[in-house]
Amino acid sequence: MKHLGFLSLLMIWVVSRTCLVGCKKPVSINVGVVFTFDSVIGRAAKPAMEAANSDINESPAILNEIDFNLIMKDANCNAFLGSIEAYQVIEQEVVAIIGPQSSSVAHMVSSIANSLQVPLVSYAATDPSLSARQFPFFVRTVQSDSNQMNVMASLVDFYGWKEVIAIYVDDDYGRNGIAALNDELDKRMAKSFYRLPLPLHFMQSDVVALLKESKLLGPRVYIVHVNPDPQLRIFAAAEMLQMMTSDYVWFATDWLSTTIDSFAPMNRTALRVLQGVVGLRQHIPKSNQKKDFMSRWRKMQQKGLAKSELNAYGLCAYDTVWTVAHSIDKYIKDGNNFTFSLSGKLNDTKTSQLHLEKLKVFDGGAILLEHIMNTSFSGLTGQVRFGSDRNIVTSGYDVINIDKMAVHTVGYWSDIFGFSVSPRETLRGTKKSHSELDQKLGSVTWPGGKTERPRGWVIADDERPLRVGVPHRASFVEFVMELNGTHKIVGYCIDVFTEALKFIPYNVPYRFEFFGDGQSNPNYNDLVKMVADNVFDAAVGDIAIVKNRTEMVDFSQPYVMTGLVIVAPIHNTKSSAWVFLKPFTTDMWCMTAGGFFIIAVVIWILEHRVNDAFRGPPRRQLVTMVMFSFSTLFKTNQEVTVSSLGRMVMVVWLFLLMVITSSYTANLTSILTVQQLSSPVTGIDSLIANRWPIGYQVGSFAYGYLSETLNIHTSRLVKLHTPEEYETALRLGPDNGGVAAIVDELTYVELFLSKRTDFGIIGQPFTKSGWGFAFQRGSVLADDMSTAILKLAETGKLQEIHARWFCKMGCPGQRRAKSEPDQLHLASFWGLYLLCGVITLAALLVFMLRMVRQYVRYRYRQRQMKLHRPSSSVRTTTSCSQVIFNFFDFIDEKEEAIKNMFMQCEINPVPETPTSSTT
Repeated sequence: MKHLGFLSLLMIWVVSRTCLVGCKKPVSINVGVVFTFDSVIGRAAKPAMEAANSDINESPAILNEIDFNLIMKDANCNAFLGSIEAYQVIEQEVVAIIGPQSSSVAHMVSSIANSLQVPLVSYAATDPSLSARQFPFFVRTVQSDSNQMNVMASLVDFYGWKEVIAIYVDDDYGRNGIAALNDELDKRMAKSFYRLPLPLHFMQSDVVALLKESKLLGPRVYIVHVNPDPQLRIFAAAEMLQMMTSDYVWFATDWLSTTIDSFAPMNRTALRVLQGVVGLRQHIPKSNQKKDFMSRWRKMQQKGLAKSELNAYGLCAYDTVWTVAHSIDKYIKDGNNFTFSLSGKLNDTKTSQLHLEKLKVFDGGAILLEHIMNTSFSGLTGQVRFGSDRNIVTSGYDVINIDKMAVHTVGYWSDIFGFSVSPRETLRGTKKSHSELDQKLGSVTWPGGKTERPRGWVIADDERPLRVGVPHRASFVEFVMELNGTHKIVGYCIDVFTEALKFIPYNVPYRFEFFGDGQSNPNYNDLVKMVADNVFDAAVGDIAIVKNRTEMVDFSQPYVMTGLVIVAPIHNTKSSAWVFLKPFTTDMWCMTAGGFFIIAVVIWILEHRVNDAFRGPPRRQLVTMVMFSFSTLFKTNQEVTVSSLGRMVMVVWLFLLMVITSSYTANLTSILTVQQLSSPVTGIDSLIANRWPIGYQVGSFAYGYLSETLNIHTSRLVKLHTPEEYETALRLGPDNGGVAAIVDELTYVELFLSKRTDFGIIGQPFTKSGWGFAFQRGSVLADDMSTAILKLAETGKLQEIHARWFCKMGCPGQRRAKSEPDQLHLASFWGLYLLCGVITLAALLVFMLRMVRQYVRYRYRQRQMKLHRPSSSVRTTTSCSQVIFNFFDFIDEKEEAIKNMFMQCEINPVPETPTSSTT
């Protein structure tokens, strides 16, 4: 039993001894810190981390009885020196490294940390290319530039700008940050993005040269992404070059807010050069913890422990130290030991100077990294927790604006609500998603002191005027030409362009440059292509807007509508002894004359029995009929209709005459006042059907249209160079080596006809097109020029310019040959004639029915009177022809005589026949 008790005690002692050895709590923990001491960020981060180190060692709630040591090394903002310092702190068996603040140094140190499995926690390396996939032991306690560039692109898009210039420092931080910005702008359909890098250690002269270079570009929206610069050299140079005016827009990433926040109150006068600049600042929610630390910081400054003002990176550095401390505390409480082992790969490296064999791998690095990723606490910067990408969860950004040497917060950005005028913590729970329509920012004062949104771009300036290509023509030089003995370029197209520029709401300096040798007409497709290739900024001239050209450049609104027309010799048909017959066609004349005779007969029939003017000898009645009918045309008839039917017919007839005479007068006036021109060519169809030769202008698209679209054989097409050749070919005609007609654009033809009266335009344009000014794709000047051209047309200025150049001998558009006179056809009036005919026929029918009724009554009375006369015992029979003659005789009688006859019969009625009685 004694032996058993002794063995039990021995086992208990061995187990307890083993546990004490395996779970031994360390006396101190070393954490390396590599950063640049003498920098804007370092001067705030160093005292902040020292304060955090002190707070951790004094707190009984964390790392109880364990000394937490920060081993700080100065990287001097140099990747090589930073790597050496990282090796030196790793030799002291640090369990984690805080820093570095430089992205370039972070790339080097991250590779070392990965190899030795030491977690690297950075509070200032914002390079988005520092990814967890490439550097799995890299953790970031500050927002990545991928978030910041998303905000910056959203800010540019919020104000509607599509062209941006980025100025950045040429290192990993600058290049990769701007690459992320480019990706974000592409998502928002930005048109142009210019990158202008500065040397890593740039001088003021470098900035001046770069800004001068940027002025040659079109955009005036700048985004500056450099390291914190207390001297504000970029903005000082911009002010010296007069680039802080109302024409410019300046954005800055959070380097500017970091720099400003680090200024002492007495140095705030340096903000004068930042008038109107808009920047970003990492959003840090207000809290009592932050407020207390700010008070503590001021005391530290008084004691000489802090020589700089506190900025956002200083707060991040403080929270970073606490993040590492919390994770180490959890690591220890889980029973893990801090052990290091030699790396086989490093031991195999035979180097006598680097002594890499002294570097050891931290065995618990992966576990500590997991604890870091699971850390969650409330720090000075807000809630500290990490996402799956090993970056701190973003808290958003403040949008700041510098105005009158003061920093104003004009809005906030968060990944949920976008832009708002209230911070994210006050909006939490009010919305689940954001809408672009709800995006809001406060009023911004831009450079120059204006609150109106700047245009953000210039087409050209005095240093780089707009390069305008103009065709150097050999013919039709009135469109664009150089005055003899001068270098001044004038012409119809030039006048339109310069007048339109007066309606552009901004200044556009320009310089004309000839395209072509002036010996022959240049190829306009080549001119347009030079605009697309950035040889010219624009092209002004007689440039037709056709499909293949619109695929290369943007055109303005057409300033002249044109199309292919036919010009041919014409002769005047105005003088004619029979011109008065031209308003009506033959059918119309025959119908009108027939109407007069029909109306004459109808009115005579209706008026003959009641109107003495229509009675008398046959000759007199015939003259009356004709004179009455034709006198209605001149309203001079002396005879007056008496019968109601006659008056009804006359009303309709006079209405018809009024319409016809008005139409006749109008058409005759048109024929007499508008010169009528005629030509054997009546249109494009007749030109195609005949085998006549056709002329065209060299260089015009008319050749391709005639040969390819209309399938006219090329042997019929005659190329002509000058207006003089036009005239010669037309005068010779198709039978003498000339041409029957010329097909060319309307505007060229108008210029040709402005000095010649023997030729005219046949028909109407058979294609529709226009001339416009060509600009590079996406140029806003194309839209503004279109608006200006519309204003020119509304004010009548466009017509004045046209008349000044093309109407020297009368506007040629008025000399158009007609295929036939504008005659009035019967088809235009058949409705009136039909109405008049129906009413006339109806009146005749009513008259005849009434006459038949009266005649029947008359014959009946006459028969009754004969039966009761003593001498009327003999019956007589009447033939049909006799009845008809009697009827016409009855009609020929006056109405008054017939009425008297009926009245006589009523006064002397027929006696009744006595009845005989038989007995």
